[in-house]
Amino acid sequence: MNSSQSDAPAGLIILNKRARITSFDSLAEIKRTLGTGKVGHTGTLDKFAEGLLLVLTGRALKLSPWFSGCDKRYDAAVLFGIETDTLDPEGATVAEAAPPSLNALEQALPQFMGPIAQAPPEYSAIHINGKRASALARSGQTIEMKKRTVHIYRLELLDWQPPLARIAVHCSGGTYIRSLARDIALAVGSRAHLSALRRTQVAGFKLGSGEWGIGDQGSGIREWGSGSGEQSPLIPISKNVFRLLGIPWFEIMGGELPAVVQGKPLDGILSGRQLLCDGLYAPPAPHGGGMGRAAAVFCGDSLAAVLEKTQHNWKYGYVYAHS
Repeated sequence: MNSSQSDAPAGLIILNKRARITSFDSLAEIKRTLGTGKVGHTGTLDKFAEGLLLVLTGRALKLSPWFSGCDKRYDAAVLFGIETDTLDPEGATVAEAAPPSLNALEQALPQFMGPIAQAPPEYSAIHINGKRASALARSGQTIEMKKRTVHIYRLELLDWQPPLARIAVHCSGGTYIRSLARDIALAVGSRAHLSALRRTQVAGFKLGSGEWGIGDQGSGIREWGSGSGEQSPLIPISKNVFRLLGIPWFEIMGGELPAVVQGKPLDGILSGRQLLCDGLYAPPAPHGGGMGRAAAVFCGDSLAAVLEKTQHNWKYGYVYAHS
């Protein structure tokens, strides 16, 4: 690793992505400003979509697995009558049908609450035999997208102006709102695609009014590009970040930090320690067990490591502290 990469500032950035730009391209300004390419988002938003991207920089990029599996909230505009191959406004029309009645739509939505089996879109970043499904679809290959279980915690019809419906969705990580729109339309004997999508919240992180999370007390932390000011939009990886991820932590003393950095057995280090979290964000019950099986280790205000639980024992997920 070269010095510019190893010295890259580490932290979290809250980015309000614009529509009509890819998630990857939306990071260009951040990379130029920080002077590093060691920048990555933790959950792709489609090109046509906008809203919240959690961006990690420097060595904090290694924390991506504990961000990417979080639940998310969206406002979506579903255009009934036309289904496109990409299930969004950029695709070609593949099917048409009359829009549903309001009654039919209201009757159908409850069946999509809770755990559901969902087939991802063919035009997606999912890898099939080492290649992205979207690349295979564009080459004309027939793809079988295997269904997987996702969880819908909230699904509410906010407005109905035929043929356009606006819905609010709170869902588990890995849910495709494009697929949800397609499946709702099929359930009411229609066809549809997403005409607009805005991600408003990831775990306890949310957009709006300069706030960066539930229960924050005057942090003043800004979204990237929200205006000039003295405060940096680069957020240190702190206990507050883990509160908003819904991940608890252990606290250790300074004399115990070298043992963590060296990867010494955790049994001795954590002996007698209790998990701590002040409950600013209570995540939905994990459907896959991932978020409920993680914990951080802090030495004072500094992150030392992230742990994962296997069976009844903790193991190192990533040692964050420098040696």
